[in-house]
Amino acid sequence: MFGDTQQTLWKTEQSVLGRPIFGAQYPPLSSKISDKSILTKPVMSKKKDQDKFNAYAINTDDAWEIDDRTMTLKIFDKNDNDGDDDDDIGISKQKPEEIASKSTQQQKSNKVTNGNDHESGRMGLRISQMKHLFLVRRSNLSTNLSSTSYPGLGRRISDQSNSKTSTSTRYNNNNAASSFSTTNSTKSNSISMVDNNQQKENKFKQIFDQTTVDLNELRKASWNGIPKQYRAQAWKLLCGYLPPKIERREDTLVRKRDEYWSYVSQYYHTRADSEHQDTFRQIHIDIPRMTPLMPIFQQVVVQELFERILFIWAIRHPASGYVQGINDLVTPFFVVFLSEFIENDIEMESFDISSLLESDRRIIEADSYWATSYLLEGIQDNYTFAQPGIQYKIRTLEELIKRIDEPLYRHLKNQNIEFLQFSFRWMNNLLMRELPVRCTIRLWDTYLAEQDGFSHFHLYICAAFLIRFSKDLLREKDFQGLLLLLQNLPTHSWTSNDISILTAEAYQLKVMFADAPRHLSHS
Repeated sequence: MFGDTQQTLWKTEQSVLGRPIFGAQYPPLSSKISDKSILTKPVMSKKKDQDKFNAYAINTDDAWEIDDRTMTLKIFDKNDNDGDDDDDIGISKQKPEEIASKSTQQQKSNKVTNGNDHESGRMGLRISQMKHLFLVRRSNLSTNLSSTSYPGLGRRISDQSNSKTSTSTRYNNNNAASSFSTTNSTKSNSISMVDNNQQKENKFKQIFDQTTVDLNELRKASWNGIPKQYRAQAWKLLCGYLPPKIERREDTLVRKRDEYWSYVSQYYHTRADSEHQDTFRQIHIDIPRMTPLMPIFQQVVVQELFERILFIWAIRHPASGYVQGINDLVTPFFVVFLSEFIENDIEMESFDISSLLESDRRIIEADSYWATSYLLEGIQDNYTFAQPGIQYKIRTLEELIKRIDEPLYRHLKNQNIEFLQFSFRWMNNLLMRELPVRCTIRLWDTYLAEQDGFSHFHLYICAAFLIRFSKDLLREKDFQGLLLLLQNLPTHSWTSNDISILTAEAYQLKVMFADAPRHLSHS
């Protein structure tokens, strides 16, 4: 007799009406299953079978976690006193929430009349737990079904991290357990994050403990972000400014820093000459506009430091000279190399750089110059006459968006939005104006680790960046609203996790299109 009950109990091919099911648009795999069998076949018709089941359920904890749909049918059938087929049919047609609410009320009533019945109290708690589990699973399933994905990129990674579970708070029996579970989950995530950070720090420690740094290993480790205490040294190595062999580093640094200051002595006094005064005037105008929300960049000492770096670079690279936007590219290097001399980033924004020793300021300035020179050498065609590098990247970005998100592409074209109107700044400033400085620094970890990161991988970053706001852009129905949003995308609250997602999506695009250039032909 119990064998028949067990066979019915663990059968999971049937469905409770009202519950969302993956693939529900397709017919059942088994031809033996039909709606008629679900509605007309009683789950349990004999009181004796029901009592055995109750005893079994009380003594078996994990049975309640197996399948909430089956538990709903079995437990709530206990309240059917008459046991006729019509009541069974009525229960199966009700929504799960209605079933749980009705059963809970009946269990409370039974508990009042049978206060000394331990089994009844146990069943009431089980029902409450079961309903909580059922509603949470149903909410999670609905959330997953309603999540959106962008064309060509699959389901968004951020949907998983940003989704919130809906839970019922009407049953006091569940509140403590739910709160405890949430707290444990938060603690678990925090512990996992700490463990990951510790593993990353240990990895970099192993790399830098070697007498000769393996640059390939350093690039692999840096792609997903560099710990703060290793970032300055890692950037210098990835730029080629610092040699991999530890015994050569001190001599190299002294030589390169002296070389920069010899350029300053040789050229900086010519900034007022007629052939250079236009260049210096433009630099002098652009510097105060740089990162205006950070007080440190409004300090005179810092602005003079940037003026020297940019003027010396322009004099030594006459093919391009100084172009507006280059001033932004010095900022990340300056911030990272400055961090070697201060305790934490909290003090960075308002740190008084004049409080540093002059020798330390000279080191920061020289290192920033050589790192910026490395960057600009790879993208110099962005700043030569007519800026052909930027024009090519904008055309390629437009073709890329057309391939991977055609609805967005058509929407922009229908509203007469040209890619040049918003993406020129993305290419000219490497998204410096679109992202907070902390996010730019994290992004440059990947650029420096990626081969041709600033010149090639940046294109796919821009594509992934635009697609990130596809839904918001599609809601804008006029030219003015679209252009305003494109020029002021909401990234002020972004963190390094957002940049990690962005780089992962960009890498997907690179894998799909970088080795298939015909897909991006401008025909």
